Amino acid sequence: VQLQASGGGLVHSGGSLRLSCAASKSIISILTMGWYRQAPGKQRELVAVITTGGSTNYVDSVKGRFTISRDNAENTVSLQMNSLKPEDTAVYYCNAVSIRGQYWGQGTQVTVSS
Repeated sequence: VQLQASGGGLVHSGGSLRLSCAASKSIISILTMGWYRQAPGKQRELVAVITTGGSTNYVDSVKGRFTISRDNAENTVSLQMNSLKPEDTAVYYCNAVSIRGQYWGQGTQVTVSS
């Protein structure tokens, strides 16, 4: 497994979860790391992305609630999700883009109950 994600689960509306993802050392020269999500019946969408330099971008619906961070030395990326809403319910996928291509994690379920 080249991207190993963890941290999903079930939480009540307004709660918090933290997702983490570790990239295999075999993936070199990673440019960006990020998180996507896919809700039932919907297309996969970008949630947040962070560059090697620390620049971030978020989908509008999570701005102010989610924070992405990255450890370049350890090839890890995390997503702190606060003030979760039922509409955040989805399978969340870790993503990494390197000079050699794009990689995906196995997906972790996040369920927010109302």
